[in-house]
Amino acid sequence: MKRRVKVILVFIVLALFSCRNSEKKPDASLLHGTDPASLSGAGGLSSRTISEISKNISSPVEIANLLQTMKVPFSSDYLATSIDAGKLSTSFDKALSLGILGADLGYIIMYEKTGAYVDLLASINKIAEALNVGEFFDFKTMERLSTDNSNLDSLLFLSLNSYDKADDYLSDNSQDQLASLMIIGVWIEGQYLATQVMRQYPDNMLRERIGEQKIILNDLIELATLHCERGNEYSELCGYLHEINDKYRDIRITYTKSDPVRKEKDGGLSVTQTETSIVEMTDRQLEDIIEISGIIRNKLIANN
Repeated sequence: MKRRVKVILVFIVLALFSCRNSEKKPDASLLHGTDPASLSGAGGLSSRTISEISKNISSPVEIANLLQTMKVPFSSDYLATSIDAGKLSTSFDKALSLGILGADLGYIIMYEKTGAYVDLLASINKIAEALNVGEFFDFKTMERLSTDNSNLDSLLFLSLNSYDKADDYLSDNSQDQLASLMIIGVWIEGQYLATQVMRQYPDNMLRERIGEQKIILNDLIELATLHCERGNEYSELCGYLHEINDKYRDIRITYTKSDPVRKEKDGGLSVTQTETSIVEMTDRQLEDIIEISGIIRNKLIANN
């Protein structure tokens, strides 16, 4: 069964969430110099622009897969269990929490800890309904699939697809600020998971992944900046992202081209240029990132 889960994971990661193979270079933001035509209304973004940013974020299930490769044991201590869906009063809190819990959902599914799945799914259900995106989550099917470990590949796909549809709906219906919050919530929780594990289980590959987040963080900051004036919650979130970014400021990421990969496809020859990223990050810088990522994430879930 795990092999099937990992097969479908590979396709999802490569198609939607891969940061390592992105053509973006360090400090090259997707929004920097954006054509005004991509903006939907005053201060808004087209769903295409938001989708492009979302696709560059490392998926929590990708991170969870890496942790399994590292033989890191599952820990419920990493989950945002303090979030109470019934106490979320603003659309800001609901959208951000939906992203955070979505990251936890991917982590739980990848580790096949379906015992913790039902309660988390109930919270996601309540928040999704409150944001009018509940129709994109087939909760009955998702709950049924969670009871049989042989169906976890389908559960993983259905969960990710549901979030993707909810994100598209919000972006297409002039609620791009909520779609942006979902994306930021996913990233915040994925960053927290990766950094907390790194502190307890140091690993060079995980270290690289954490360092590479400097690239997507630039986009997230510009994405959040479009909404900083909406109110105190938004401006505070912008400040938090800048605090994390300050710890990334002096980290250097360089790319070296590797030998092209040649494959036969449809009777022809396909040539793909590959690159290898090199992250220059000191132990002190890494520790600062781990610390600030934990502080910010815990602040964001503290009032729930």
